[in-house]
Amino acid sequence: MGLMAGPSIFVQNFGCRATQADGAALEAQLAGRGMPLAEAREAADIVILNTCTVTSTADEDARSTIRRVRRENPAARILVTGCYAQRAPEELAKMEGVEWVVGNSHKTQIADLMLESAAVPYHGEVSGGRILTGDIFETRDILTAPVAETDPASNPASGDRTRPTLKIQDGCHNRCSFCIIPFVRGRSRFVSADDVVSQVRALAANYREVVLSGINLGRWGREAGSGMRLADLLRRVLDETPIGMIRLSSVEPMDFTDDLLNLVAESPRIAKHVHAPLQSGSDTILRRMHRKYRPRHYADRVLSARRLMPDAAIGADVMVGFPGETDELFEESRQFMEALPFTYLHVFTYSERPGTPAAEMPNQVPIRVRRDRNRILRELAAKKNRAFRESLLGRDFVAVTLDPPGRALTGNFVPVTLDMPYSPNRLIRLRPRALTEQGVQASVVSA
Repeated sequence: MGLMAGPSIFVQNFGCRATQADGAALEAQLAGRGMPLAEAREAADIVILNTCTVTSTADEDARSTIRRVRRENPAARILVTGCYAQRAPEELAKMEGVEWVVGNSHKTQIADLMLESAAVPYHGEVSGGRILTGDIFETRDILTAPVAETDPASNPASGDRTRPTLKIQDGCHNRCSFCIIPFVRGRSRFVSADDVVSQVRALAANYREVVLSGINLGRWGREAGSGMRLADLLRRVLDETPIGMIRLSSVEPMDFTDDLLNLVAESPRIAKHVHAPLQSGSDTILRRMHRKYRPRHYADRVLSARRLMPDAAIGADVMVGFPGETDELFEESRQFMEALPFTYLHVFTYSERPGTPAAEMPNQVPIRVRRDRNRILRELAAKKNRAFRESLLGRDFVAVTLDPPGRALTGNFVPVTLDMPYSPNRLIRLRPRALTEQGVQASVVSA
């Protein structure tokens, strides 16, 4: 099918960096097929919502956005895709205004569907997530199936103006008792090293920093037939591309091998930023979560990172209110986090996900208690982050300038307000002078 004019489309993404990268890939596919991208939901003929389903709050965000689109732009046709669409298609299809629900399993077909939506429709049939007849799907059809094992290389980097995200891995083999993601993303698979190098080389022509991401990034290269690991891939990227800065997104703690940590510490072109999901500092709760490490293992990795990189950003995802988390177990977890050199924490309140073992566990923690514990850990995180930023004052750090001009992000993940509006997408050396509410005020030493 050749290029043809289509309806104007607005894509809105929810959730993690991998989902953001998926949305950017979808926008690129739509634009490549000649379909105009709208600047806002209110101006679009079709609104595509690329959803997350990691918590009940994520689900509610998607549902409330559907209702908001209906109010803002009643004529818009709505397509819902992403992880929520894969998990609960019937639930979404019942919502007023939702015309299509397309799971992750069929996301690559959205561009064709959008082109066909502009043509004269005829009756089509869909059964079990597979098209049986017709070139266009019926109104309110549900298009889902077991998640297709597609190559994540089909998802190019997200369209961030200064720090694009390149998704090099998708899916997850882990079966944490609270997590629905393996069921909506499929098994772990990775982009080949040659493709990663090629894509980073292309991005380096326009960007100074690239973020490498995945659903379980540290498992890159670990499938059968591969002799490489993530550290080996990074060495190839460093050797074969001119990219100024590589940043790793979240990596499971036990995938932060000595080899990987040493490489991050030694290379001036890898951001000094370690994000290792923790979830809980209680051994009892980690076992109930089916996590594959114990608190002592986690502490060893974090302390190794701090020893190698005294100024690194060290962050974690942590969860409060998991079933069976007593006051004593929560305090055990809080003390563990307080003792480690975290510079920030992403704190989540446990949310029952239908179909997960945790949702069926006894001793569910009352919502009020969960919220109180969330507040306690956020206060701890804020205290640690402020102390970290204070330790940076008067010293020099590398940063990438952002859009709009006058903002930057250091290699160790501190937001910066610059004393002059430097243009975006440059690597600079700066010196923090004072704290701001969430970051630092800094002057540029060299650009």
